[in-house]
Amino acid sequence: MARDIPTLLHDIFGFTAFRGVQEQVVGRVMAGRPTLAIMPTGAGKSLCYQLPAAALDGCCIVVSPLIALMHDQLRAANAVGLRAASLTSVDADWRETQDRLRSGDLDLLYVAPERASQESFRNLLRSAKIALFAIDEAHCVSEWGHDFRPDYRLLRPLLDEFPQVPRLALTATADAHTRADILVQLGIPEDGLIISGFDRPNIRYAVHPREGLTRQLADLLAQHPGPGVVYAQTRAATEKLAETLGRGGRAVRAYHAGMDPATRAANQAAFIASEDMVMVATVAFGMGIDKPDVRFVAHAGLPKSIEGYYQESGRAGRDGEPAVAHLFWGAEDFARARLRIAELEPARQQGERARIAALGALVETATCRRAILLRHFGESPPPTCGNCDNCLSPPASVDATETARKYLSAVYRTGQSFGAGHIEAVLTAAANDKVRERGHDRISVHGIVSGEEMALLRPVQRALLVRDALETTEHGGLMLGPNARPILRGEEEVRILMPPKRERRGRRNARNGADANPVGNPLFDALRTCRRELAQDQGVPPYVVFHDSTLREMAEQRPANIRELSHISGIGQKKLDAYGDAFLAAIRPFL
Repeated sequence: MARDIPTLLHDIFGFTAFRGVQEQVVGRVMAGRPTLAIMPTGAGKSLCYQLPAAALDGCCIVVSPLIALMHDQLRAANAVGLRAASLTSVDADWRETQDRLRSGDLDLLYVAPERASQESFRNLLRSAKIALFAIDEAHCVSEWGHDFRPDYRLLRPLLDEFPQVPRLALTATADAHTRADILVQLGIPEDGLIISGFDRPNIRYAVHPREGLTRQLADLLAQHPGPGVVYAQTRAATEKLAETLGRGGRAVRAYHAGMDPATRAANQAAFIASEDMVMVATVAFGMGIDKPDVRFVAHAGLPKSIEGYYQESGRAGRDGEPAVAHLFWGAEDFARARLRIAELEPARQQGERARIAALGALVETATCRRAILLRHFGESPPPTCGNCDNCLSPPASVDATETARKYLSAVYRTGQSFGAGHIEAVLTAAANDKVRERGHDRISVHGIVSGEEMALLRPVQRALLVRDALETTEHGGLMLGPNARPILRGEEEVRILMPPKRERRGRRNARNGADANPVGNPLFDALRTCRRELAQDQGVPPYVVFHDSTLREMAEQRPANIRELSHISGIGQKKLDAYGDAFLAAIRPFL
């Protein structure tokens, strides 16, 4: 028989109320109704199946795409007193886990889709009592999603074999097309769709062209304490950036699939346990990590899609505290992305062009970045958010249509095979032997750009590549793209952004996205030290003990006994029993 939900919510998780659509999702699950929940990262998706798992008779089977993600969630579940285990290729205790499942000694069992789709796993489930199927990262089931996993498509027979068991699919990242596909693939009716919204108001979005990337990243690290992630586009770039940024005194490590497995695992473990480390990684890093206290995510290059960017940047601020997502891009990113389209199947090429165009709109806009993101997912946000670079410091824009026409004309008249440096030399009449040897000092566009207009050439070239008015040749030259004609004819305007000058700042206030924790507060520092020591003793990351928000509330309320401490948000009964005396001892000298 199901146990009382509000009581379990407080006793296990330490919360007195649900957040957002959690109550609606949990209510459907408890009623046995199939559900697809679209909830942004940090909205508490895992609670939507962990709480029913504690309340219902039987075990909740959680299908998750990555072993690291399973083990991270496993630690958190065990820490609040849930009986949880995983069956993966690296778990040596698989016999014990199967015995626990059969005997009813598990609330949660985490498995990968590859295992869940096997007949042998179905045989195992037939010998146990199953309370719920939870399919995490459900966008992986859709070919329209940005992270398609074929094995997710094989889950339907498993779900249908246990029709009496409710199914809950969860994801933070799915546009309308992907949502519809998930419903069909997992057998969930349309009335089972719950969307809480895609907005992450605690994240401040910022986008800048790459102009001295190492310096730009070093400035970002200097402004934002706390754990951070820098996404690089290649394995070599992760190691090079990690080495360079590490010279600034901050702990910085690299992570990519080509590293020695032991080194990669050690770097990941160090990052999870850290309170100030920066990880430079390829984009796969982070999907398997449920680290809530990441204060910033930076992209050193263009992501693959808006969906990918939303998911990757969403790895910042999972705890709901202020965080920053900063994207640094270059025109060559768009050029490379368009060259890769030709390698795809014809049926997928149009969709890929649309993804690139959506990224172009994000980086080029002079309006609210958050509004661009939310409209992509079908929402109707207000025109400004007050927490992105364009809303905080609106950029000026310049009509560069004539300069753009000159640039395109120069590309055409020089034969559509030369790079940007040669085009600029022709347009500005720079002393250049190559220009004279090719006879390009005698064509009509030679020397037609001078004075202040010269400063517009690189931003114009960047804008033309983003708009697909310019393309790159296989040898790195420039040629006209499909969208060049309306610009050359004067039918389309080209405006470029002139971003405000960036001032070097120290720590920012909490509202604008930096460290929300008190600075120089002896009690808060003592509580963090207590948490760190407990975490080290138990071999878990500090956030598994308590989140920063719980420590801040302790510092503000200064509970003097166990009863007062139990009223702090985020402290359930098991953590109260395990850690209460240690934290009260840390608080006592400040009473």
